[in-house]
Amino acid sequence: MASLPRRLLLQSRQCPSRIRSRASPKHTAQWQRTISSTSRRWADEDTKEGSATAAAATAPAEQLKAVASEAESHASKDLSPEETTALQLARLVSDLKALDPTVVSDALRKGQRGIPFATDMELEDDEHFDIEEDDKRKTAAGFWAEGEESMGPDEDYFGDDLTSHGHGELAQHRMAREYMRLVAWEMPLLNQLAKPFQPPTPSTPFRFRYTSYLNESHPAANKVVVEFAPNDLQNTHALTPIQVSKLIKLAGVRYNPHSGIVKMSCEKFNTQAQNKRFLGETIESLLKESKQGDMFEDVPFDFRHAKVKKHFKFPEKWALTSERKAYLESKRAEQAKVEDERANNGQLVDGKTIIDTSLPFLSQQVEAESVPVGGTRGKQLR
Repeated sequence: MASLPRRLLLQSRQCPSRIRSRASPKHTAQWQRTISSTSRRWADEDTKEGSATAAAATAPAEQLKAVASEAESHASKDLSPEETTALQLARLVSDLKALDPTVVSDALRKGQRGIPFATDMELEDDEHFDIEEDDKRKTAAGFWAEGEESMGPDEDYFGDDLTSHGHGELAQHRMAREYMRLVAWEMPLLNQLAKPFQPPTPSTPFRFRYTSYLNESHPAANKVVVEFAPNDLQNTHALTPIQVSKLIKLAGVRYNPHSGIVKMSCEKFNTQAQNKRFLGETIESLLKESKQGDMFEDVPFDFRHAKVKKHFKFPEKWALTSERKAYLESKRAEQAKVEDERANNGQLVDGKTIIDTSLPFLSQQVEAESVPVGGTRGKQLR
């Protein structure tokens, strides 16, 4: 495929006066504009007699080629390189002038149609300048187009590759080595980001709790829990005792009367930020409702949901005293003395000694008792 400047230079080699028509039995080629993508048109009527196109059609193509080659060879022999360059530039200027719209319209009016391309480059026809499109099959194949020229030939397989289970083991080994590198090189640098612990102040009564499973997906990883004491809101949000009691009644079962804390959680959204935002909006609506409307002073508190847990205490009389510890030590010493006396007098049963003495007698083989076998199979009793 020739570029646009290349086509312009190739076309400049032909003189615009020497215009010949396309070899066609009925139609002739229209004036071809360079540097253009306009499709070719064909005339509906035959070439008139006496026009330049008819004269060019009658001239043999071999004769025109011979005259052009003879003129170029003669010019190259007689002229110097500078003069040859000047001649080519002058020819290019004349060709560019021939492309003027007025010149083109005048040539069409006279019946001059079709400027031949360079014959020495075998670029006479317009089809030689068609742009070849890429093979869509190769483009669609992408990276997995094994066997293509761009990817090279396929590698030979000799049955020496690992199985899928082996590749899985290698993947786990690589992942373990990656985490070990993180532990060895990057985790010691985290102490630079450490901050001293600061307990929450009265200005931050809300305590949020998040759950993490060490970068593993889990359904409970998006859950967010918030806890706050209604009595702490008297200073931060200017609540009166009556409004605090209304807030406790609105919280319902989420209020624990034993600890005095309201606990709420949310996990219905996909991210922790959305769940935390929902909890914040819920707390804001509770504070708004507790400050306006009826205060529910005639409604009693309902703490039936709070079950009292029984905490069992160890009896004090069961605790070991110094006298009790001395008595147990004396009893243990006396028991050890009795066991030692029995072992020395042979009164203590030793299982190891019994096995060692009775094992030789158990090694004798006992003949198996003979068992009568029935008669020949298949006989019928009469």
